[in-house]
Amino acid sequence: MTITSERPELSSLARQYAADGFVLVKGLLSKEEAAYYRKRSHDLLAQLNRGDDPTWGAARDMAEAPTKLQHLHDAQFYDAEFAKLLVDPRFTDVAAAVMGVDNVQLHHTKLFVKPPENGSPFPLHQDHPFFPHTYHRVGAAIFHFDDAPVEKGCVRVIPGSHKDGPREHSPEGSFHLLEPSFDAATPQPAEAGDVLFFTYLTVHGSGVNTSDEARTTWLIQYRDPADPPAVKAHEWSLGQGMMLRGVDPTGRSAV
Repeated sequence: MTITSERPELSSLARQYAADGFVLVKGLLSKEEAAYYRKRSHDLLAQLNRGDDPTWGAARDMAEAPTKLQHLHDAQFYDAEFAKLLVDPRFTDVAAAVMGVDNVQLHHTKLFVKPPENGSPFPLHQDHPFFPHTYHRVGAAIFHFDDAPVEKGCVRVIPGSHKDGPREHSPEGSFHLLEPSFDAATPQPAEAGDVLFFTYLTVHGSGVNTSDEARTTWLIQYRDPADPPAVKAHEWSLGQGMMLRGVDPTGRSAV
């Protein structure tokens, strides 16, 4: 792929991604940029003032007390600054490199804020059951807009779990795995500006935010446009099919 020869560090990221199913890119955004997006995230959620809580039913047993979560699908349709970040080459070049393709297409985005003291966890799962694709060239990038140590409920992963392919999930309270145990996953603490990339076959989850500060992240799910969905699912995402890098060689756009 052309991009890895132009930027040799991308080859190293791609090798780690292939081996482990994820790679944490340090400082993809500056601290100032991360702080800027953190403020815009919180301001946007306050402006929209929505009361829905997307905490999974399967997460209820992961904490001793009730937890809460704030979220927003497709933030780029509410704030143009998020649209700029979607096509930022610092992000799209890494996404292309780790997938081993030239073209990167948007699937959907989600803004998440785990409130202090009781921010909701996510049980271990793969993203695959929510939107399976034919060749599994689908990935995610979690932008950290503030620090995410373990006590804030950082992401946890099972390294190498992507190599076993799709797993059987329990559908009760949203798709989640009954094994391995949550404690078997490796925490991935991150700093503001770091971005965690992982394949949709990588087993991952996150813990409860027990700290006194919110944890703010933006999730971008992306894919190779040449990898068609295996089933009709998750079609309601407003931006699905938008090209973030390169072109759509299939001419399908949103499917």
